[in-house]
Amino acid sequence: MAVIKTGGKQYLVQEGDVLSVEMLGKDTGSKVTFDDVLLLDDGAATKVGEPTVKGTKVAAEVIETGRGKKINVIRYKQKSRYFKKRGHRQPFTKVKITSIA
Repeated sequence: MAVIKTGGKQYLVQEGDVLSVEMLGKDTGSKVTFDDVLLLDDGAATKVGEPTVKGTKVAAEVIETGRGKKINVIRYKQKSRYFKKRGHRQPFTKVKITSIA
């Protein structure tokens, strides 16, 4: 089990986990390594990074790249005829954790 940091967020991962992270710009099927490992637990000992655990990497494989569900962003001010409606779809990359070393 490890805690990694990518895209300004932290994720608790184990081998075999599938998670959606911020867009990485990699093709489907390519390999990705996460170097920012903040915590590592192997069952016997726990290592806490200061700020990262040295010499530890988490390897993953890109499964899918896409865009999330659409959300509507509405700005409205009453009595002033101000109304703006915009949509947004957040890009993501879905990865599968292959190894923690």
